[in-house]
Amino acid sequence: MPVNLLLSDDTGSKNGMLKKRIIQYLILSGNSSIADICKEVELSVPTVTKLVMELLEAGYLQDSGKQDTSGGRKPNIYGLNPESGYFAGVDVQQKRVQLALVDFGGKIIDNETVPYKLENTAEALDELCRIIDSYLDKLPVERNKILKVGVNVAGRVNSVSGYSYTYFYFNELPLAQLLEQRIGISVNLENDSRAMCYGEYMAGAVKGEKNVLFVNLSWGLGAGIIIDGKLYYGKSGFSGEFGHMSVYDNEIICQCGKKGCLETEISGYTVRRLLLERYRQGCSTILADKLEENGDITLHEFVDAVLKEDMLAIEIVERTGMYLGRALAGLINLFNPELVILGGPLSLTQDYLRLPVKSAIRKYCLNLVNQDTELILSKLGEKAGLVGACLLARANLLGML
Repeated sequence: MPVNLLLSDDTGSKNGMLKKRIIQYLILSGNSSIADICKEVELSVPTVTKLVMELLEAGYLQDSGKQDTSGGRKPNIYGLNPESGYFAGVDVQQKRVQLALVDFGGKIIDNETVPYKLENTAEALDELCRIIDSYLDKLPVERNKILKVGVNVAGRVNSVSGYSYTYFYFNELPLAQLLEQRIGISVNLENDSRAMCYGEYMAGAVKGEKNVLFVNLSWGLGAGIIIDGKLYYGKSGFSGEFGHMSVYDNEIICQCGKKGCLETEISGYTVRRLLLERYRQGCSTILADKLEENGDITLHEFVDAVLKEDMLAIEIVERTGMYLGRALAGLINLFNPELVILGGPLSLTQDYLRLPVKSAIRKYCLNLVNQDTELILSKLGEKAGLVGACLLARANLLGML
């Protein structure tokens, strides 16, 4: 039976939905027995056995043999067949595109990074399509085995409608549909911070917590929110625009066109601005040659300077951490999360960022609320968005969101 038909909701088949529930359960829980699956889907043993056998025949599951038990008859356990289908992920960043392929079980089997300049132009969209198409052509699996492609981009993204309102919003068709037409595979479009959050939740730093805030400290400032184990999207799919809270009484114009946003004092753009200002005032830095040559730096160059103990870079990242911690204290008071994860390129400065953030949270957050929240760094690091793109494509296909 073709994969796309089996996993499609087009027919509204009850059996099809039950099969998806079984696959979802195995994704989250790992290999399981018929009895375990029965408890999850609340169906009889004969019904579950029939569904599992059909999934085995279709190639989605595999029999992993007998389960070790202390006594009695040993039950067979079943798990996902990793070769039954694949999902590609595309993480679009300011200076590059990361691409990857995962198998049905979520294991990365290929990844690549390609230089790219993100601009809101038709030419940049054409180049992105060319990069994705070229990558898919080089993969070790046939295209018809790739069930869905997940694409992340910064800014306002409605993953349901497939529209991106910050980048490539110059066509009547949704961006997801435009990409599908160009590459010939169904596309799931997602906001970058939300994808990073989901990557950490499914395969990174989250270890069972159900209420999580993820902070993406990149050129901008975004957030991903998980409430009771589910990504929170909001009414229009625009949740997580953390950086565009109007807080400061300054005259700095944000990327959104307004003044006083958090992003004007807490972001990669702020880091670059402060570094240039201080350098021109006579401060020394190991980034001096880069600034003289290009008048600019990348975030990875800044992170490298921090880790090499450049005092100006450390001073700037500590300032960023204090400002960020104060803003996060408000979110912690509001959401009372179990876990706050610091991610994005600037989180790679590790404790140079985390410790001042933690200090500011202690200072500005309600004590009883702060006691219940753990602050950690991203486990997936630079791969968080890429892993999230792949796993969100799978989740979207299987109705897990």
